[in-house]
Amino acid sequence: MGTNTDDHASRPHSASIDPADVARFERLGQQWWDPYGPMKALHKLNPVRVDWITSLACVHFAGPQGRRTPDAPKPLQGLSIVEIGSGGGLLCEPLAVLGAAMTGIDPAPGNVAIASTHAQQQGLSIDYKAMSVEELAATDARYDIVLVMEVVEHVNDVSSFLARCCDLVRPDGLIFVATLNRTLKSFALAIVGAEYVLRWVPIGTHQWEKFVTPHELIQSFIVNDIDVMEQTGVFYHPLRDEWRLSRDMDVNYMIAGHKSAAS
Repeated sequence: MGTNTDDHASRPHSASIDPADVARFERLGQQWWDPYGPMKALHKLNPVRVDWITSLACVHFAGPQGRRTPDAPKPLQGLSIVEIGSGGGLLCEPLAVLGAAMTGIDPAPGNVAIASTHAQQQGLSIDYKAMSVEELAATDARYDIVLVMEVVEHVNDVSSFLARCCDLVRPDGLIFVATLNRTLKSFALAIVGAEYVLRWVPIGTHQWEKFVTPHELIQSFIVNDIDVMEQTGVFYHPLRDEWRLSRDMDVNYMIAGHKSAAS
């Protein structure tokens, strides 16, 4: 989430932004792209996220000829996608490779600088902006797909934040949200296990009271004219050292929503 600086006046203003969380992610710097560094869990999770997003997008945006398929060279060609809280660009880049016209916004200028530089080195054109979701929603920008992945649990005002994310979805567009459920199981695994025992992420990365239940997330969808399209849990398979989709939504989960074409 952007430069390691104490100049908070340079950060985009937003009621939903937690300055401490923004600073924590901004301090990662080049470590965003270290597959064995503090973001190694996201590096491992990325293939599952990309496949899930791509599969659902191909079904929804297939068109009358049904020509859009996940195994095509550029299955996301022609689709505009914005990621809210894009960090160092770990998710934006693989989606850009699949043909999406990618925009990534993050309240931390340092993260935007890291993401922009890395994308240029890979020969990818991604529009990164140091701004808040409130600022982007205040423009006329609307997207085929809005991504809110592993971000909801880091904001202050979840309802307001999600409302602005939903504003960015064009009619007949999709929104994908991935976050952590607020259960005792998630406290044991995502905080005690992942932070203190396995050290997958730095200690203090998550605050359990900020976790959002699927019911709470779905209610936010409903009040913002978003219909739930699909929901799934995600779990880590230790023997295979990989993440997989699951029916168990007690810890990590993802929900996809659809905005009516009449909206």
